[in-house]
Amino acid sequence: MSARTIEQHREAVATLLAPLFQTRSVETLTLSSERLTGDPDGFRSRTLAAAVASPVSLPPFDNSQMDGYAVRSGDLTPASSGTPVTLGVADRIAAGDAGTPLRAGTAAPIMTGAPIPPGADAVVPIELADPPRFLSPATTPGTVSFAAPVAAGTFVRPAGSDVAAGDLLLPTGSHLGPAQLGVLAGTGVTEISVLRRIRVLLIATGHEIRAAGEQLAAGQIYDSNTVILTQALHDAGCTVVARPCPSDDAADLLALLTAAPEVDLIVTVGGVSAGAREVVRDALGPLGVEFLHVAMQPGGPQGLGEITRPSTADGDPAAHVPVVSFPGNPVSALISFEVFLRPLLRALAGLPRPERALLRAPLATAVESPAGKHQLRRGILRPDGTLELVGGPSSHLLHSYAAATVLVHLPVGLDRATAGEPVNYWSIDD
Repeated sequence: MSARTIEQHREAVATLLAPLFQTRSVETLTLSSERLTGDPDGFRSRTLAAAVASPVSLPPFDNSQMDGYAVRSGDLTPASSGTPVTLGVADRIAAGDAGTPLRAGTAAPIMTGAPIPPGADAVVPIELADPPRFLSPATTPGTVSFAAPVAAGTFVRPAGSDVAAGDLLLPTGSHLGPAQLGVLAGTGVTEISVLRRIRVLLIATGHEIRAAGEQLAAGQIYDSNTVILTQALHDAGCTVVARPCPSDDAADLLALLTAAPEVDLIVTVGGVSAGAREVVRDALGPLGVEFLHVAMQPGGPQGLGEITRPSTADGDPAAHVPVVSFPGNPVSALISFEVFLRPLLRALAGLPRPERALLRAPLATAVESPAGKHQLRRGILRPDGTLELVGGPSSHLLHSYAAATVLVHLPVGLDRATAGEPVNYWSIDD
């Protein structure tokens, strides 16, 4: 059987995950500064499931844009440099003060954000007054002079000039970044309806893997795939339950499936090739997961399908769960995630720009590529605008991936590209 193209396998994974788009669950998120600081992960990668109307106006009252004097503009109509207008000084108004009505012929010292007192309709910045600074209350003179008129509304932020009470504050589908969470907090919203994050069971496999901090025996390596894919899944808006399987025994992998909590998606790493004791193939093949080859490098061996996961130890009922299986070399696993899962999961999470932009730039040096495969090479975009490849094409070169800022695409049919030849790339440094 011939290998699938990348496009064909992307479509197959999209079809497998299509039901997740139709059954998105919703949950209520409580908003407060205490919750945000106490449970920051609860606010990560959140998307509104329902529009929010503003319960109040922003600003909620007319307030001062400057430190200065609140005045009646009519009082300053005759002011000029030769004939300044002198007004009596009223009580100072700080941010948070209620303020008292401003009498004609007076000016009230006012701080930025403080409410404009009834009767006032403009603010004169402190540096345009005489004296051009605020003095302590004990030494504040009884009068202040102004050498120019001021138009009504000058340096006044009108109530509702940002948003009026009852107006749409945020529409359905809004990604909740700092500004969005800030405007919710600023209007006093305490609860919102958000999409529940996709729950992923991540199983990195291999008899050779061990957790960081353990003593390695001969032939053993530290498990980097759990860290790599957990972070990648978090960045794509998922909640992750990681259960490494340091075994090549299918029974051990099946036991992990039974013990894990209810999830929406299972992602496995390793054990998908055609060798002996391929634990994922051995365990999940009989349950309906298909294993095949994609014409890409790295990341050729792939698996996908839907299994009926047995009832869990917590009492969750048996359920049909999609499974996506990646090869075990770290670079292969991460590139497979980039190509096949990242765009879908970001779209499910409602995150902006689910697809990486396909950009184009010339190569800094010549490169060779297997003509029958779509090769993805790690690289950097140099200051001169050319693409410099870092490391070789091998799937174990994780250090070079860590140094890369782009993934360079060398498509099927291309066996050699010369220096200066334009090629496509993804920027991956965001």
